[in-house]
Amino acid sequence: MTDEASTAGWDAIDTAFSELYGEQEPKHYGTAIPYALGGPDPLDGISAYKVEHPTPHWHFVTYGFSELYDKETNDPAHSGYGFELTFRLTRTEDETEPPAWALNLLQNMGRYVFNSGNVFRAGDYLDANGPICLGSDTLLTALSFMEDPDLEQLSTPNGTVDFIQMVGITGREMEMMQTWNTRGFLRACEAFMPKYVTDLMRNSYVDIPSVAQAVQRGIELEGSSTAFLFIQQLAWTPSRKRMLQKNVPAELQFGAKQAVLIGKILRSRIAKGAPLSLIGSGVNVTFEAGETPSFHEEENQVTVTVNAEAVNELAANLKPSEMTFEIPSLRGMLFRIVRTEITDQEGQVVETIG
Repeated sequence: MTDEASTAGWDAIDTAFSELYGEQEPKHYGTAIPYALGGPDPLDGISAYKVEHPTPHWHFVTYGFSELYDKETNDPAHSGYGFELTFRLTRTEDETEPPAWALNLLQNMGRYVFNSGNVFRAGDYLDANGPICLGSDTLLTALSFMEDPDLEQLSTPNGTVDFIQMVGITGREMEMMQTWNTRGFLRACEAFMPKYVTDLMRNSYVDIPSVAQAVQRGIELEGSSTAFLFIQQLAWTPSRKRMLQKNVPAELQFGAKQAVLIGKILRSRIAKGAPLSLIGSGVNVTFEAGETPSFHEEENQVTVTVNAEAVNELAANLKPSEMTFEIPSLRGMLFRIVRTEITDQEGQVVETIG
């Protein structure tokens, strides 16, 4: 005879929400076939609570990023990945069931984490490369992550669990987060988005004067918190010497979609003496502050030293269009911006930039 499996992790999540919502019985959506046995959904379950304040919305919570049953990992401090996701989504008065797309989105977050090993922490962001609700005309095409304002860290027999709230954002809002930081931007928007409730129908907040001013002040005081950018179209071609001919300069290439953003973040980082690393497939390029512009290449790592003049010259040329250019203060180096094709989940090109 064997003992029944512990449900201490699951029970701890239930307790946290019962303290928040009393006797309310949530809508719960379990997984019929476990992911480990070939089931399509990685999370064991998702619950949704009906909330009235500050605006009617669903409050979702996942079960499965943390260890819900017996302890399995070797990390005693954290339960599983150390977090569960929450998500707040506006709800109409006549809505009795949460929308299926939101449940699918949370399961997709599970697939991303389980397949990549990358975890979500407060302050993170993720480009969805399209509407977070597939088929809708929402402007929300990215996700950001913040501490859930109503839920503190859990201590369970399997370790600690943080409740990380997923928040739908626009592409321009994500750029502002990258240029400054996620927490600062979301707090600047809190008056317009209390509890960080996601509303598919809202407009972008970036043009609201109080938000724009907060971002500008934050950038000036703190710079950008983005130390790394993952660039799909990043490429580096080393300089080459030719007999009896002019040497061929080294070439740094990236896509048109991220060209302007790189310039903005670079200005913000270098102004505070902080480096910026571009991470690509097979090559990393790090920009660092220095008095004399230069570059150094060593295997798959390139270090580019820039001063304020070089940054201004570079940023002025970083535009979302195909082009090749050099900057006077950084000799022997060529910059190439190539076209970016954005595809949907079926691989069809839905937008071309450049």
